[in-house]
Amino acid sequence: MKLLIHRGALKRVEHELAATGLKLDLIVVDENGVWHGDQKIEAKNAAPDVAWVSIDVFITRQMPVFFEAILSAGTTRWMQTFNAGLDLPIFKDILAKGVRLSNSDAQAVPIAEYVVAHALAELHPIAAQRAAQAERKWRTIPFREISQTSWLIIGYGHIGQEVARRAKAFGARVVGIRRSTASHEFADLVATQAELPKLLPDADVVVLSCALNDTTRDLANDTFFQAMKKESILINIARGGVVDEDALLAALARNAPRIAVLDVFKKEPLPETSPFWAHPQVRVTAHTSAAGSGTVPRGDQLFLNNLKRYAAGQPLINEVAAASL
Repeated sequence: MKLLIHRGALKRVEHELAATGLKLDLIVVDENGVWHGDQKIEAKNAAPDVAWVSIDVFITRQMPVFFEAILSAGTTRWMQTFNAGLDLPIFKDILAKGVRLSNSDAQAVPIAEYVVAHALAELHPIAAQRAAQAERKWRTIPFREISQTSWLIIGYGHIGQEVARRAKAFGARVVGIRRSTASHEFADLVATQAELPKLLPDADVVVLSCALNDTTRDLANDTFFQAMKKESILINIARGGVVDEDALLAALARNAPRIAVLDVFKKEPLPETSPFWAHPQVRVTAHTSAAGSGTVPRGDQLFLNNLKRYAAGQPLINEVAAASL
């Protein structure tokens, strides 16, 4: 089995790959090119059977090399990617070529922690408490208990469910939005996107964790914000394209939402001229919610597990259907 892999990923899992007992013929990509043993080859001639597009590929900007290798020869039967979101058109092209595709849920834990951390920071008056300390004032500062809040999680997949797990641990009411309305252990209610107009007015925390597609592009628009509760919190860890940014700026002026925590934007990096940088009601982070200390090890383990499943003809973890893109 010919495996296309980044050298950085290979260094981390070399021993584990050997321990699988599989006969692997490695095609290795690094900053100097594509290698088959000691021979440098062109990406279009790599002809891998399986490919692992690990986080290393993104960091070193070698996605085009991998995609060329995967699409050119027509030999690739399965690809594991580090991505959770698959909104890039190239993923549709890969599926159209008959390549099986599995995405990653390794980011779910750190993203969920990011969401809860920012929600906590806004619900609890930590800054005011620190200010009182600095002024040497013995001042009681009331705060909103998380157990008295309602969370609306739009996009109730791996990430949304990890957010829900943590919100429920605080006693919050949780509503999940997804295609299927089947009940889930961490949600008080599971509903569809069509029900948002009646659910938004009750939500204290609205989390955008959905895929970006034709049904969610600019989902958070003027109509969406008009329905939001005053003093609510919006947290976007989905894609920038889910939010109409002009409509959000207008909504912030109405305090619905009162605070927007934005990890993703329509244009990234966020231009220095963007009004979001200095907006007093906006918290900007640089697409960093997945940058937890456990993301890479979990991604490595997911690939290794799926490689063994693929070789054994077993169902793949997180296999993606074309209809979901």
